[in-house]
Amino acid sequence: MSMLHLESPAAAGRRRTLQRRARALALTSVVYNVLEAVIAIAAGLVAGSMALLGFGLDSVVEVSSGLIVLWQFSHHLPQERERTALRLMALAFFALAALVSIGSIGALLGGHEPQASPIGIGLAIASLAVMPLLSWAQRRTGRALGSNAVVADGTQTLLCTYLSAVLLLGLVLNATLGWAWADPVAGLVIAGIALREGVLAWQGKGCCGPVGSSCGCAGGSCTC
Repeated sequence: MSMLHLESPAAAGRRRTLQRRARALALTSVVYNVLEAVIAIAAGLVAGSMALLGFGLDSVVEVSSGLIVLWQFSHHLPQERERTALRLMALAFFALAALVSIGSIGALLGGHEPQASPIGIGLAIASLAVMPLLSWAQRRTGRALGSNAVVADGTQTLLCTYLSAVLLLGLVLNATLGWAWADPVAGLVIAGIALREGVLAWQGKGCCGPVGSSCGCAGGSCTC
């Protein structure tokens, strides 16, 4: 018999509540990142800032991550889409690593010096306030559900937090000291972290079973 058939009514009700929460958090992430992408790309074009443009492209990747989770939990048995969702999430991580790497290397080699961007600084501060809380809620919900895909979405949100800090530092250093190279160097570090998370997601590692259960990983998916 499957685990679902062995669940008590209380456990099944908690699972449905967690699934609704996962969908709500993914939708929140999508809406916020759409707004973030529009503002960052527009501000980047005005200031000629590769950092802001890269941050906006990162937000587009974040949107895809949230849409993957919404797709997974639109199924009546989301765990059946777990492996595919993880693979799609890994591709999103790889895309993020590639985008940030290309933008950072281009900024370093080109010696481009962007204008100061108060809007970009404000956006980075807002993201630093919002993203850690959203990431914590996503990863907590994912662990309770035993869903690596939801945890990976939360991890990608956490990477956006790091990138926000990098963006803020780079914009401030550029505006105050003229250090145009600061944010692309740190961006390469973020790209390396994203690449590692993508590999782990592709391999299905870091399985987190529901609280109080005995779960492990087999064949890239959670088994309990």
